[in-house]
Amino acid sequence: MSGGHDHAHGHHGAEGNRRRLAVVLALTASVLVVQVVGALLSGSLALLADAAHAGTDAAGLFIALVAATLALRPPTAQRTWGYRRAEVLGATLQAAVLLAVGVLVTVEAVGRLLEPATAEVAATPVLVFGGIGLAANALGIWVLIRGGARDGNVNMRAALLEVMNDALGSVMVLVAAVVIAVTGWQQADAVASLLIAALIVPRTLKLLRETVAVLLESTPPGLDLDDVRRHLLALPHVLEVHDLHASQITSGLPVLTAHVVVEDRCFFDGHAPQVLDQLQACLAEHFPVSVEHSTFQLEMVAHTGHELAAHS
Repeated sequence: MSGGHDHAHGHHGAEGNRRRLAVVLALTASVLVVQVVGALLSGSLALLADAAHAGTDAAGLFIALVAATLALRPPTAQRTWGYRRAEVLGATLQAAVLLAVGVLVTVEAVGRLLEPATAEVAATPVLVFGGIGLAANALGIWVLIRGGARDGNVNMRAALLEVMNDALGSVMVLVAAVVIAVTGWQQADAVASLLIAALIVPRTLKLLRETVAVLLESTPPGLDLDDVRRHLLALPHVLEVHDLHASQITSGLPVLTAHVVVEDRCFFDGHAPQVLDQLQACLAEHFPVSVEHSTFQLEMVAHTGHELAAHS
């Protein structure tokens, strides 16, 4: 016997996410063009690094947009969760590409610090084009936060992370331009590039850990299966809990399955449905992570010896 919940999962919210991603993608692509032009005119590595960052953001946001579009497709007999996990795959690819860019920028910046370029960086174009990039990034951040990206799925949070990192990169570019204009210290440009890389790498590694954990079907953060087992065993008529597994289909969508041995009389006196209700209510209400998608197999005491797989 099994139980679960069948909920609609925010079709309108997903459609709104898709529209916001399209707007931010257009803004980021514009930043890319502007900053490439600015880097060519000024000779600034920091501006070129920020342009590369914007290019990576544009690619990542395109991936996120595709993932959000796929997430709108309904479940089928072949894909019972639809394309919900496409969001996690998209975020993983975003993070991997962004990490590569961070490493490349670091290598180039270190090279410039060790062997300064002979051509000077023109501060004025850097200030102009960096300011345009920062304004576009700020608008993109506002669009995503207004849509609830800070508390949304991993795909939307990945998009917000990319745009915020790009905005911070634009700030570094502007600071470097001011330093060059005031002091003439040309290596401020390479230092700003290193700071941009320092903004990219740690957050990207954190995102990678989160998305890879979902892909590996790790237990959702905040859900202690030992604690879950104790709570389930404390329910009336429950004798044993085994084959207990929990994972995430995508961010914010944890699932749990378990085999639950109950008193034999529950199958004859009508208690089985009540036990099932109690099991589901326990998961949905008693833990930091609410698990509304659960499947329980209720078993008689003698059934445990008939199972083929080892218990866990």
